[in-house]
Amino acid sequence: MSKTSSNDQTRRALMTSLAALSLGGAAHAAGNSSETKPAQGGSSILVAYFSRTGNTRVVAGLIRRATGSDIFEIQPAVAYPEDYLATVEQARVERNNGTRPALAATIPGIARYQTVYLGFPIWGETAPPVIRAFLGSHDMSGMTIIPFITHGGYGLGNSETVLARHAPQARLARAFLMQGDQERQTMDRVNGWLNEARVAR
Repeated sequence: MSKTSSNDQTRRALMTSLAALSLGGAAHAAGNSSETKPAQGGSSILVAYFSRTGNTRVVAGLIRRATGSDIFEIQPAVAYPEDYLATVEQARVERNNGTRPALAATIPGIARYQTVYLGFPIWGETAPPVIRAFLGSHDMSGMTIIPFITHGGYGLGNSETVLARHAPQARLARAFLMQGDQERQTMDRVNGWLNEARVAR
């Protein structure tokens, strides 16, 4: 199966499943996405995400439920501080120093995936350092990366440049971008994104 047809099927599956979701279903899907061990299923689609407050996790849960994909929560080996300002400062230092924090786990056999939905929040107008670490720890050559990104008002920042630099042999698809932290808004925005993809085909 070609990557294009695989992506089309993925988007169709997302649209079909999300159309049937209620707000409670989204919460359930997000709760089920708490699996943090490397994915070991038979899917050719992976949802990999980093989420500090849970916003990105909601989207990850919706995508997993819609596609039947494997899922993996990206976590640093040493958790970021609970205090928000301390986390901001640590991330700033890591970014400025080009640090790639150690990961709690990696995904063996990642080459079996054709499509990777990669989710993360924007920190300091860019992708969090742990995303650089994830990409640097996995060879994603030939895969299609579809970013889904949450932010507090800064938009994409330079996150797409970061992804292209750290996964140069992957195909980078257009990112889904969402501002805000309400589950209903999450569902509306994901549905709108998927409907646009359907119209564009």
